[in-house]
Amino acid sequence: MTGWQGSYCGPAPIPVELVSRWNFDPWVLAVLAGLALLAGRNRCGAAAIAVLAIAFVSPLCALSSALFSARVLHHVLLVAVAAPLFAISRPTRTHTRAGAPFLFATAVLWLWHVPDAYDAALGHMALYWVMQASLFGSAVLFWRAVFSQPDGSGVGWVFLAYLAMGMLGAILTLAPSSFYATHAIAPLMWGFSPLADQQLGGLIMWMPAGLPFAVWGGLLARRAWRSSAGEPE
Repeated sequence: MTGWQGSYCGPAPIPVELVSRWNFDPWVLAVLAGLALLAGRNRCGAAAIAVLAIAFVSPLCALSSALFSARVLHHVLLVAVAAPLFAISRPTRTHTRAGAPFLFATAVLWLWHVPDAYDAALGHMALYWVMQASLFGSAVLFWRAVFSQPDGSGVGWVFLAYLAMGMLGAILTLAPSSFYATHAIAPLMWGFSPLADQQLGGLIMWMPAGLPFAVWGGLLARRAWRSSAGEPE
């Protein structure tokens, strides 16, 4: 086994270990510090970094080695909470078409949930970071394009992005068998069968993940309403 093989967040924890499994890897702390500088001094940027810290520093990182459902929560935080907050903190200066960023972000999200790609990323640290960087980076590009649309007209793209994630969640929820070898054993320590863990992850992606999309869609709808009423944003 090389130094890159194995799960970045470490071996799957048992329940009694979880509270002690914080990740203070200097490399990830340095990346978060760099992103904080890039985001600038604003509330959205600070909130984005806080969400990323939950995903990569808190025990959620370790739990996502055990449970697919925790990994789904990790990904939802990454692409539907941290990425739009970061995008607001670093807005584009011009209107940007959202079609290509939407297709790119959706393709990346679906690709990394193909079982072979997912298992490979969870078993090799370099590939794991390719997964995380591509998920976050493509989502930031998408949200920056959405928020750049004039007069809040990007609300339709938010709805399409949620549909794309929800469709993937539905497939995972309704599948007759579990897909991921990475989570074939560890869920049993947490009282889940691998299939039940996958179904829970699919449900998170299908339903609760709609909440942040609803927030961003509401923000854009409010912007559109104020624009139509002739009020300043």
